[in-house]
Amino acid sequence: MLPIITEDVSAEIFSEIFKDMPAWRKQMIHYIKEENPEINTAIIEAANNTELDPKAVALGAYMTYSLLETAMKETDSMMNFSE
Repeated sequence: MLPIITEDVSAEIFSEIFKDMPAWRKQMIHYIKEENPEINTAIIEAANNTELDPKAVALGAYMTYSLLETAMKETDSMMNFSE
């Protein structure tokens, strides 16, 4: 089951992305290449095999990955919270 992406998570990720979108995208290329090379390969294949702007396709995929990853971390931390 996918985690719920809250408004807080969205705001956090969007603020990171739109500070410097080209730099963020390049950072994500390297990050995902290390974290999950299969996903990175799929994103690059999708970006290169469409008539859409490859950078825009990659940005959307990296943004989605980042949103899901952050939401999963938030969900995990709430489930593991103990008083």
